Amino acid sequence: MNFDFSDDQKLLKETASNFLKEHAPLALCRAVLESDDSYSAELWKKAAQLGWQATAIPEEYGGYGFGQLELAVIAEEVGYALAPIPFASSVCFATDAIVLAGSDEQKKRLLPKLASGDSIATFALTESPGQNGGEKSKTKLDGDSITGTKLPVLDGDVADVVVVLADCGAGPTLALVELDASGVERTKLECIDPSRSVARLDFTNTPAEALGKPGEGGRLAETLLDRAAVLMAFEQVGAATRALEITKQYTMERYAFGRPIASFQSLKHRMADRYCDIEIARSNSYYGAWALENNDRELAVSACLARVAASEAFDQMGVDMIQLHGGVGFTWEFDCHLFYRRSKLLSSALGSTASWKRKLIRRVSGQEAA
Repeated sequence: MNFDFSDDQKLLKETASNFLKEHAPLALCRAVLESDDSYSAELWKKAAQLGWQATAIPEEYGGYGFGQLELAVIAEEVGYALAPIPFASSVCFATDAIVLAGSDEQKKRLLPKLASGDSIATFALTESPGQNGGEKSKTKLDGDSITGTKLPVLDGDVADVVVVLADCGAGPTLALVELDASGVERTKLECIDPSRSVARLDFTNTPAEALGKPGEGGRLAETLLDRAAVLMAFEQVGAATRALEITKQYTMERYAFGRPIASFQSLKHRMADRYCDIEIARSNSYYGAWALENNDRELAVSACLARVAASEAFDQMGVDMIQLHGGVGFTWEFDCHLFYRRSKLLSSALGSTASWKRKLIRRVSGQEAA
């Protein structure tokens, strides 16, 4: 096994890093958070010019035909910058769903617009806060129409198309819904991280079409969650790394009792613990990326490991970043709360950390098929 990236992938990572340093400073995340905007449309367009949205889309549908590893290195830099764009929901989940399960007609119709960045896609699995996507869906797909409610839907207020988990009588089924169709009502919801919006989607006899075979939506949704969990883990690791760097720099510059507070043993211990957490999460993410790229059966376990390790590392780093900044860490003017907000959003976007731990136990023990 080789868990390292190729030279081309490292160059892609460096290019993405340089681009985001120039076009997505933390001030951009703060600007979106403090405005009524749901994301940075300008940054999304510039990312499309670099081909990020087209990375893993086959060439015959307007993409570049690269693999999941290329998406992983971009996701890490998106996280590092706290970029306020719908990269995870549109590129890492919904686009992947269409590539994996869409018909040729669906791919020809939707993927070119997603590849160019002209369209944004998202996914809608849950129907109330706290759900993890495994519950029986009350949303019904009846022939070519869908009725029901989905919330919270990440980037649901700005998406053009959504992948919905519904029940069609034959069992759980994924459906494609274009959100400019009749019978769709969108409501933007309050969110802990306003730089990444969430919404409630209500469907009333809304035109829809099955994505994949009827009755196989549950299995397909689990596969897509595993794949997206690995890529989102890279985003979480990137953001946690940036939070650690900022905190380290602050503690080295902040003086108390005539010396930098970074020299205090208690702070050293906490910083070392967070560094270890992040590196463990990075290692698990690499393992998941290897399994994802090679379509290995170990993805079922490695996705859980990456998801749990990255969520816990970023969550704890978000807390410690505020505390290690002292009194100013709680203020609006400092950027600590930007990382705390994003950590909470990402750790719940694909289901809670606790639900992924339970899933890991079932899979390791053989109670759930890998």
